Amino acid sequence: MSKRSSWVQIIIFTAYIALFFALFLLIPDKVFSEQENRELTQAPAFSLESLFAKKFTTKFESYTTDQFPFRDKWTTLKARSELAIGKMENKGIYLCKDGTLIEAYEAPDQKQLDTNIEAVKSFTENAGVPVYFALIPSNSEIHSNLLPKNAPNYSQKSIIDYCYANSGAKNIDVESALAAHTDEYIYYRTDHHWTSLGAYYGYEAIMNAMGHTATPLSYFTPYKVTDAFYGTVYSKSGMSWVKPDSIEIFAPQNPSTEVINYSTNEPVEGTMYDYTFLEKKDKYSMFFGGNTPLLKITTGKTDAPKILILRDSYMDSLLPYLQNNYSEIDVMDLRYYKTQLIDKTVSDYIRENGIDEVLVCYSVYNFGTDTNVFLMS
Repeated sequence: MSKRSSWVQIIIFTAYIALFFALFLLIPDKVFSEQENRELTQAPAFSLESLFAKKFTTKFESYTTDQFPFRDKWTTLKARSELAIGKMENKGIYLCKDGTLIEAYEAPDQKQLDTNIEAVKSFTENAGVPVYFALIPSNSEIHSNLLPKNAPNYSQKSIIDYCYANSGAKNIDVESALAAHTDEYIYYRTDHHWTSLGAYYGYEAIMNAMGHTATPLSYFTPYKVTDAFYGTVYSKSGMSWVKPDSIEIFAPQNPSTEVINYSTNEPVEGTMYDYTFLEKKDKYSMFFGGNTPLLKITTGKTDAPKILILRDSYMDSLLPYLQNNYSEIDVMDLRYYKTQLIDKTVSDYIRENGIDEVLVCYSVYNFGTDTNVFLMS
């Protein structure tokens, strides 16, 4: 290589760095990424204390990564590059048949898993009412046959069996109910949640196990509310060329059903379906308006029991099916309700609200990783 050629390469490389440094300074920082459906890291405040504690450098690295010019386009380019060299995967997400994006499941930290199981067991012993426990497997378990043979996909069934053997609660087999319908549209292709149809099969399994009569699927007339849904797996994968999902509603809100949303300390009127989210990237939050600490749903069926559900976001699309089975459905998300549990326990809530039975229902992934499950005990 000649000296002149070396200098040309140095100039090109320096110009490339200078260009993106200038763009980084000139382009305004984004607060929220619609593509990834999350808040982006903002510029950290500098102090000697944060510098020596390594907090500043860590946050600054996250800030530069989140605010890098044309980040979304670079992510897509990386995904295409991975596919071009024969890898059907990017960021742990595999491009499978019919454009289905599946995130392989990693085994959870055993200590965290045991902590959460012990919380369920302790809660079951002290709740004073029957406690049912249901774990929902993800697409990578039910459709594991779509993944490459060498994909590091840990068995969610083994995690479910382990949890059920140690929970002390009345366990509900949702996995078998979903596995019986693998040829149907029970999981979104671009999201980690189950579809409204998948949620129905979960509802049916839960009601049967709890001794209630599930409303037959034939009773409902599903209708599509959008065919332009791109979920969280799509956002993470960078595979922006895949086709979107559709979202259907099976169980409309009954005229007698009222929803009170305790998104803050003051209750506000809520709804089962917030259609304003259909104009946003996060269309799954159409169900009840997304994550919230507490929902109180009254159905007008005064002769039916009251249930408390401790849950994650999978429950959002299942809740509408419960309108014909309960007089009141209280839905608590411990990730956001924890400040209310400083002075009172979940068992106190059960007694004060006349709850008849409790359902603890999480996805397998969230149950193994959520550090707030201990609050139920």
